[in-house]
Amino acid sequence: MAKVQWKAGTFIYPIPAVMVSCGTMEKSNIITVAWTGIINTNPAMCYISVRPERHSYNIIKENGEFVINLTTEKLAYATDWCGVKSGKDVDKFKEMKLTKESAYFVKAPLIKESPVSVECKVKQIVPLGSHDMFVAEILSIDADEKYIDEKGTFDISKCNLIAYANGGYYPLSDKVGKFGFSVMKKKNTRGH
Repeated sequence: MAKVQWKAGTFIYPIPAVMVSCGTMEKSNIITVAWTGIINTNPAMCYISVRPERHSYNIIKENGEFVINLTTEKLAYATDWCGVKSGKDVDKFKEMKLTKESAYFVKAPLIKESPVSVECKVKQIVPLGSHDMFVAEILSIDADEKYIDEKGTFDISKCNLIAYANGGYYPLSDKVGKFGFSVMKKKNTRGH
């Protein structure tokens, strides 16, 4: 069977579905973003791509910072709602009963219900067409302590994170391997 060819489009899935908080503790907004990811290790950098006509666009551009909040199965409804409704018209924190939490390095609030919040400072804005890419340095990773085990390791498997793919939200399932597992030497279990 051959592959069917479609016109060029956005079909690299799954990708994170995140809620990006912006503004200040007093005047904040949330925008749902799927065009996001890591782009550098040292310094740690990421990006979000936002349409210039979105309400959060100017907030992020003016403040030069934002917070990426990872989303969970429990947050799926709020994630979708915050992507459909405009912050011009509604207080998304209030309407979705989300809790603002002070960040360590940025003025934008963290979403307390998110298992991981990533504090970001904009370094560059790249116009790309339909979206502008906010390239940002990661200033802090703020993880909910209930997901940290006794060794101090963050256990992402307990978060019930969701991903976005082709218009839908999907739970991330069981781990099928870990980095380097394909080349690891198998332990000899016969005592040799």
